[in-house]
Amino acid sequence: EIADILNRVRQPFNNNSLALAAAAVAIKDSDYLAETIALNNAGMQFLTAEFSSLGLPWIESVGNFVAVDLQREASSINTALLHKGVIVRPVANYEMPNHLRISIGTAAENEFFINALKAVLANV
Repeated sequence: EIADILNRVRQPFNNNSLALAAAAVAIKDSDYLAETIALNNAGMQFLTAEFSSLGLPWIESVGNFVAVDLQREASSINTALLHKGVIVRPVANYEMPNHLRISIGTAAENEFFINALKAVLANV
């Protein structure tokens, strides 16, 4: 019962001391950092090019995520993506009910997401 209450109020992505220690080490590894930045940049280019080819506007981002405007209410698309094994984040709570927040992943993860999105959009 107590755990249930705590889970309702905690942040969705908890960082424990082990994760913070690992992050401190990773930031000091310049090769890893460069590889991660390159992976993120390539993923961002791929996703935004795909969104453009689908006629979907997106919000310029310099982070590890991008918000795409589905030009329709996004919660049903989010649900359909979940059924395909894709976890993205609706952002209606930021007054953007037509947008989904997409985290940049590996090339394979980004392709999987785009293929799932195309399949979902073809059926709505």
